[in-house]
Amino acid sequence: MKKHAMIPVFIPHIGCPCECVFCDQNTITARTGAPSEEDVVETVETRLPTLRGRGLEQTEIAFFGGSFTAIPKSMQERYLRIAKRYKDEGKVDRIRLSTRPDCIDDEILDLLEAYSVDAIELGAQSFSDEVLALSKRGHGAQAIYDASRLIRGRGFELGLQLMIGLPGDDRETSLMSAKEAVSLEPDTARLYPTVVLKGTELAEMMESGVFVPMDEETLLDITTEMYKVFLEAGVTILRVGLKSTDLITNSADLSSGYHPAFRQLVEGRIAMEKMTALLRSDDIEEYRPADGTIEPIREIGRIAHEKGVLFHTDAV
Repeated sequence: MKKHAMIPVFIPHIGCPCECVFCDQNTITARTGAPSEEDVVETVETRLPTLRGRGLEQTEIAFFGGSFTAIPKSMQERYLRIAKRYKDEGKVDRIRLSTRPDCIDDEILDLLEAYSVDAIELGAQSFSDEVLALSKRGHGAQAIYDASRLIRGRGFELGLQLMIGLPGDDRETSLMSAKEAVSLEPDTARLYPTVVLKGTELAEMMESGVFVPMDEETLLDITTEMYKVFLEAGVTILRVGLKSTDLITNSADLSSGYHPAFRQLVEGRIAMEKMTALLRSDDIEEYRPADGTIEPIREIGRIAHEKGVLFHTDAV
């Protein structure tokens, strides 16, 4: 049973100092402008009743989209004041937000601390300077290291978001990014296979032949290996792939490898690998009759469960 829930408040594009080649926050977040304070309150009030009675251990208000810490300070404070009020009243447990690595410093963290923010997620995307430059991120990998260490040093929960298949990316680079991310000891991670959205610069690059997107099988293979890196490090993986919405489905180029349930593909592949290894191991020897068939299936399932072959997804 799911134990955590987020109440997402989307703030697309506002504060972003750069226009990354892959980005169309209006499509991803299904919004075209900043929410008003009334919109934020309405979002929280509408969602809260749906979370009651579900045995949740934690609920969070989460500000996603754009770069929260790059929007005007007065706007940050207006949003955070609302979230803090709900937290102080005990109606939510935590406050989360996402931002860019180059929009974090001690002054910004002072503000977030004053408003009881708990978790900060960084849109790292890649630890390759080349990939970051080709994607027009506006910063290099060093900004990710610096921001991550500041966040952890101040006691905030750290989340890192990575993309797979950006311009200049390949299997080796993506796995390097996963390992570098893990070295920073994040609490959570999100993995986003690159989706080419219509109207973005990346779509133009694809149409002109400058950029050739990875096919779904390649994205699945690389993302699966990255997932294992985070899994083995004990990092909670909050999401794999963009959330399935009609807007995303209609805006994604069909040749860009978009799948509405990418996490299930990844976890299914890992489970299959584990089950195959189990079936070839000595752990089930006593349940393998001489004729080569396997009985009873119930015992095999029990062993598989004990060995963590099956996933219990508790993510958002």
